[in-house]
Amino acid sequence: MNDAHLREIVILGGGAAGWMAAALLAKKIDTNLTRITLVESAEIGAIGVGEATIPVLRNYNNLLGIDEFDFVRRTQGTFKLGIEFCDWGVPDNRHFHAFSDYGHAIEGVAAHHYWLKLRAAGEPHPIDDYSFPYWMARSGNFSPSDPNNLRYLHAFHFDATLYARYLRDVAQSLGVVRIEGRLIDVERDGESGHIRTIRLADGREVAGDFFIDCTGFASELLGKALQTPYVNWSHWLLCDRAIALPSTRTVTPNPFTRSTAHEGGWSWNIPLQHRSGNGIVYCSEYWKDEAALETLERALEGTPLAEPRTFRFTSGHRKLFWNHNCVGIGFASGFLEPLESTGIQLIVLAIVRLLELFPDRHFDPVLRNEYNRIATTEMERVRDFIIAHYSLSRRPEPLWAACRNMAIPDSLRHKLEVWRSSGRVPLGEAESYKEPSWVAILLGNGVIPSRYDVQADVLPLEAVSAGMERRRTSMRQAAQALPPHQAFIDRHCKAPVSDLSRPIPSALAG
Repeated sequence: MNDAHLREIVILGGGAAGWMAAALLAKKIDTNLTRITLVESAEIGAIGVGEATIPVLRNYNNLLGIDEFDFVRRTQGTFKLGIEFCDWGVPDNRHFHAFSDYGHAIEGVAAHHYWLKLRAAGEPHPIDDYSFPYWMARSGNFSPSDPNNLRYLHAFHFDATLYARYLRDVAQSLGVVRIEGRLIDVERDGESGHIRTIRLADGREVAGDFFIDCTGFASELLGKALQTPYVNWSHWLLCDRAIALPSTRTVTPNPFTRSTAHEGGWSWNIPLQHRSGNGIVYCSEYWKDEAALETLERALEGTPLAEPRTFRFTSGHRKLFWNHNCVGIGFASGFLEPLESTGIQLIVLAIVRLLELFPDRHFDPVLRNEYNRIATTEMERVRDFIIAHYSLSRRPEPLWAACRNMAIPDSLRHKLEVWRSSGRVPLGEAESYKEPSWVAILLGNGVIPSRYDVQADVLPLEAVSAGMERRRTSMRQAAQALPPHQAFIDRHCKAPVSDLSRPIPSALAG
């Protein structure tokens, strides 16, 4: 047995981030050797990390052995095939970022190169027509798998507060100890600078070898106690406020998230079983709070279920995600606006990375430095993907003009230059979004490369046209043969009526 193993892990902060960390750590490490304690206060309302996710959450749930249908039922969730972007790029533009590619490669060449070949020849179909999840979304149908073996993934819309409660039960069943209490002070070791104990309002002290900060924007440990500087990205990501407003659901839930661009920002619509999650993200320099709220209320599809809640944020991250004997997970370590549902994604990746580089009480700096290196790179890659949505816009309003004219990161500039010259997306280390995701956003915003892969010319135009038409037709027919999204939920994972009648205020969408 390693005498240097961690004996006490203390997680400060509940919510989805805290309980996700607690549950997976308890599942994957020996809790007979390492005690895990989570401290949270009912006095502090959780901001939440969002109600829209990407498929990585399925991987997390699978690691815990969570049944997918039970999870959807318990969180009053629905299914998500991707994001529909409305009015991005130019007004009246619509494009779909699906959790899939555009079908299998042909002769080793990605399908979008054949689409570019057809487009150059004057064929009119949009790239979305070759995405199976797009046809499912357009039909309003859903199934987690297709009998024709068409490739796609899915994610979820869910109530983040209910998910935290669900994971609390899981974590406590695995041995995690919960303490109710509010932090008032932190004691650090005078020699090493490590955190030794946290003091609660009732006088209790909680000691630990290793601390995980899940206190959200407050960043009580990583930011305040350890004084870890913040890397500000607001010069690239101009939006700095959001308003959330849940409403009654009046239409059949779509199996996708909708994002609609406006004069000073963009709005989201997320369908759950018991309500709709709505909100708007905007830049306070170009849009007043009143104008943003008016736009949000005007687009509301049902009756408000709560008062609107406004959040102020600065996109960026702590210079160190792991400092001394403390790791920040979730908003405590950084924040990127919720355009591509990145909040829970970054939480899952952080927890998995921590397990891979798990410390003992010696806190080998090699592990800490590697964790910080990967986390920083990962955050920068996601940042570039989000910036691209803004910087490619041709909308005329001041916000969009400012995004279009700003100096973008060199890493993003490189991607765009290679894309424009070759139709390829050069991917680096720790890329959360692969080439099909970039293709969806780039082509969706009208960024057409100057050429396509020369290998696509090996096949005659007529053969390419006929083959792509068969692909488009088969995808459409297969999608239309699947059950409606609502019918699938009703059959497999419908939440009890008593739960549906008890709405919970919406959290900041992710």
